[in-house]
Amino acid sequence: MHLSDEHVAVEEPLEIRVDGETITVTMRTPGHDVELATGFLFAERVIEQRDDLRAVAHIDTDPDGYHNVIEARLAMGLIDAVKRAHEASRSLYATSSCGICGTASLERLRVVCAPIVHTKSVPDEVLFSLPDTLRAHQPVFAATGGLHGAALFRTNGELVVCREDIGRHNAVDKVIGWAVSNEEELLERCVLMVSSRAGFEIVHKARIARIPTIAALGAASSLAVDLANDGNQTLIGWLRDGQCTRYT
Repeated sequence: MHLSDEHVAVEEPLEIRVDGETITVTMRTPGHDVELATGFLFAERVIEQRDDLRAVAHIDTDPDGYHNVIEARLAMGLIDAVKRAHEASRSLYATSSCGICGTASLERLRVVCAPIVHTKSVPDEVLFSLPDTLRAHQPVFAATGGLHGAALFRTNGELVVCREDIGRHNAVDKVIGWAVSNEEELLERCVLMVSSRAGFEIVHKARIARIPTIAALGAASSLAVDLANDGNQTLIGWLRDGQCTRYT
């Protein structure tokens, strides 16, 4: 039997706090944690824009120096945001493992998030180029095979930002957080590409961020298709080898 060293992906917990209150603990790959927290709070509607955050940074709570807690401070006077933070801590959106909860989340989204109006279509040749570009910008996946990737592309195929994480939803939060912090209006003109399947939580985050097109290497779930139809989003799966499935 041949023995050799093996690289493995790092997985550690990240606690996200808002004004001292714990909102969630997620298992993530360290790196771009501020983007992850910003994207998460944006996707959960705790904040609606970058200016809603007064500060967001790691806080040291471990004597060994592990940076696994990040705190966001809300801008003064955001009473509604504080309320949304409390609601998020009690009841986060469910994934496809809970159809009833997912259906409830769909009803909530219809109230707080109108359908998206498309402004640009994406040519097939651009779509078919996205998987290779995404893979080329996943160095940790290349070394470990253990991370998901998410990326934002312009409709001409230009890569805007790519992030990796052991959790597919975390990778999406990271790219959304980057956009919220740097160029929020860009989201409405981009394609979100993910290396995973397209589940409810992926389409949900894209809808909150007003991303009109989601493309995935894997399949879409039934609730993801329902949500994309409801939000007038283009949902594409099995995007590989010059082929794809158009669900909506």
